Amino acid sequence: MLGVVIIVQLLISMFLCINFLLITTFFMKDIFYTTMRYILFAIALLSDSLFLLITNVLLILSYFSFTIQVWLCVIIYIVLSVYTFVTPVTLTAMTLERFVAICVPLRHAELCRTQRALHFILIIHGLSSVPCIVILSIFFASAITSFYTQSRICAVEMFIFHRWQGHLRSAISQLYFLIMSITIVFSYVQIMKVAKAASGENKKSTWKGLSTVVLHGFQLLLCLFQLWCPFIEAAVLQIDFMLFINVRYFNYITFILAPRCLSPLIYGLRDEMFVNALKYYALCGLYKKHSTAF
Repeated sequence: MLGVVIIVQLLISMFLCINFLLITTFFMKDIFYTTMRYILFAIALLSDSLFLLITNVLLILSYFSFTIQVWLCVIIYIVLSVYTFVTPVTLTAMTLERFVAICVPLRHAELCRTQRALHFILIIHGLSSVPCIVILSIFFASAITSFYTQSRICAVEMFIFHRWQGHLRSAISQLYFLIMSITIVFSYVQIMKVAKAASGENKKSTWKGLSTVVLHGFQLLLCLFQLWCPFIEAAVLQIDFMLFINVRYFNYITFILAPRCLSPLIYGLRDEMFVNALKYYALCGLYKKHSTAF
């Protein structure tokens, strides 16, 4: 089991280093932080990095059976719960941005101008906060005061006092992902129509946008599987505790780490301008291709 924990630490360290390089590149060039799709990309990167840091800390605490007081776990849960949804909601926003850019290009400059970036950030975080507010409202109404000073292993299960609370949590999450899935499928269909009618450079650009939407859909699918992990783990726990631990680590790597490591691949490493800037700054200016742009 220690080997699995070490592997997870190596993976997370690698992903955080990549994200750090991408975030640094984003802030080093004005065209990136003044373009909506790069701003959304940066939101996803920051969200993923924070999410990975917190879940990794909880993973280590759980491995060593380290307990903390419930009130501190509540604070951690608030941040973790919000940023569990920030990534998929941002993916949906990025898909809509591609839809607007390809299907209604004349309105793209108006709808996606930089001045609206703060509004988009607030909307994304506001929508992502709703599930957390619902779950914690029920928790605060049910928990007695002395419960907050108890020391426990920090896990989401401590906020569920009744089975129906777990069902409610699952229903809210599935409603969110249903809406996001419909949005991505709708955008895919509309972009596909434009791609078939396009020609030349427009056709190449449109098909690239279409492939980006497909990858966002794959990310969202992995995030959707994450919702079923607690049910699978609860069933396995009734069978064998060690099997439960192994399944939990597998779910963490496959359905939590993997979706959040696809963002650099989809936007950072597939975007020629961003890749050139990344190489330039990562190599301290030694990379000279298109160097005049930097």
